[in-house]
Amino acid sequence: MLLALVVGAGAGLGAVAFRWLIKTFTLLLSGHADYSAAGHAANPHVPGLGRWFVLLAPVLAGLVYGPLVQRFAKEARGHGVPEVMFAVARRGGRIAPQVAVVKSLASALCIGGGGSVGREGPIVQIGSALGSTLGRLVRIAEDRMRVLVACGAAGGIAATFNAPLAGVFFAMELILRDFTAESFGMVVLASVTSSVIGRAAFGNTPFLHLPPFTVHHVSEYLLFAALGLLAGAVGVGFTRILYWVEDACDWAWRGPEWARPAVGGVLLGLLLLVLPQMYGVGYPVLENAVSGKYVIGFLVVLLVGKIVATSLTIGIGGSGGVFAPSLFMGAMLGAGYGAALQHLAPGIAGPVGAYGLIGMGAVFAGAARAPITAVIIMFELTGEYSIILPLMAAIVLATGVSRWLSNDTIYTLKLRRRGVDLDEQPAHASLAGVTVGTVMEPAPRPLDGAMPLADAVDALVRSPHGVLPVVTDEATYLGTATARTAAETLAGDDANGTATPVSSITHLPKPVGVATDLSDALDALVTADGAGLPVLDETGSRLIGWVTHQSILTALHHGPQPEPEAA
Repeated sequence: MLLALVVGAGAGLGAVAFRWLIKTFTLLLSGHADYSAAGHAANPHVPGLGRWFVLLAPVLAGLVYGPLVQRFAKEARGHGVPEVMFAVARRGGRIAPQVAVVKSLASALCIGGGGSVGREGPIVQIGSALGSTLGRLVRIAEDRMRVLVACGAAGGIAATFNAPLAGVFFAMELILRDFTAESFGMVVLASVTSSVIGRAAFGNTPFLHLPPFTVHHVSEYLLFAALGLLAGAVGVGFTRILYWVEDACDWAWRGPEWARPAVGGVLLGLLLLVLPQMYGVGYPVLENAVSGKYVIGFLVVLLVGKIVATSLTIGIGGSGGVFAPSLFMGAMLGAGYGAALQHLAPGIAGPVGAYGLIGMGAVFAGAARAPITAVIIMFELTGEYSIILPLMAAIVLATGVSRWLSNDTIYTLKLRRRGVDLDEQPAHASLAGVTVGTVMEPAPRPLDGAMPLADAVDALVRSPHGVLPVVTDEATYLGTATARTAAETLAGDDANGTATPVSSITHLPKPVGVATDLSDALDALVTADGAGLPVLDETGSRLIGWVTHQSILTALHHGPQPEPEAA
């Protein structure tokens, strides 16, 4: 608990420092607090360049953060969340301590120099690196290290967006990918601590200021559902285009990696010259779209422009998140969809802003496939609860469409392209290709299922593994009985050990056969009662051997023996 509080405080302070860095570099390189809302204005620092300064801003930023990332922390390139997911799933939560500093500077420079990316990926990686560093300093176990990494991620999201619940569910759903009570409690503590610091620095107001929306007619739910289906497809499309552009940049670039952001910044600058609304994160543009200030044609241009700008920023080696861009795309898609409906069915369409708000959550859900996080974060970012029902429906439908169209999310696809599948448990190299038949032991003498429990106790007590197989009179396998279950049954007030048969306390563990891989057998042993499992024939009805942790350890130490030939 103490470590979770410390990590939460560190993530909160890190979020405050990171947002200050973004503001500082944006003012330095553009001359405005947020150039996306400034139109084609000139940079007051270099008024002679007029609006053409946007050609130089990404180049200058790239000249600084390109060598910084290449020299000190290559994992700081890109959108950050997949690296944290990989560290938790495969590296025991170990993240290099310098990542926090490098990611802060690189992402702040990238966003301040016009990079069309978001803040959430960097702050997740920054907070996670802080949690990992603290865990290594105090030498905690790997399972606790993973929780501290999730605490850092939750704290970063909570402080930077004033969204404590969203931080918790983002960490649980995407980083840890489980919801155990202990880890949930620690993540909540970190998120609350970080939120207190964030609110002290930024105030206790919703991150986005939007007008109130309501659903006036039941038929609008069908329109919102259709938007959810469309948004899911857009989220998958954004994912595909992002990595297609990254592959194209990899194919085209032949120079040193440190120079790639600066050279590619010329292309980004040309895009910003045409569409200055793509400069940086672009929250003012998002709010204008949801408020109904843009026409349909321009909303489509902004949607396509954001997909291209974000993909190009990541492709040239930029550093920043994809969460905010997905919200931006969803706002443009939803507002355009709502505006079109107002022309086609003005009597039932409802306000444009409602569709923009729902589109934000649905596109993110389609890209990240994190429906719980999408619902919570949209509520906390806007403080708008009135359309929670259509929001939930659209997000669930968008998630379903995303799953139907693609096996991967915008985060997991980056790892799969490296040959990493987070849904698969990595098999130990020493166990690869080895089957149970090569290491199994002779089966212990089984218990007759009709034997009274009181008579079976002696055999269970003498069993070295605390578990014995149970069979019928015809030697048909029934399951296993453990000494623990027998003791609990006999200790009952109404237990009658003479009348109770052993078959009444048997249970069926995960079946293991001769051809089962040792890695699968080890997983079954971990979840089984006792310290051994029966090995069954192909029909699963006959007992032919026994496998234990010791036999698998012997295989690792001495190497597996050849499988005996059938008589």
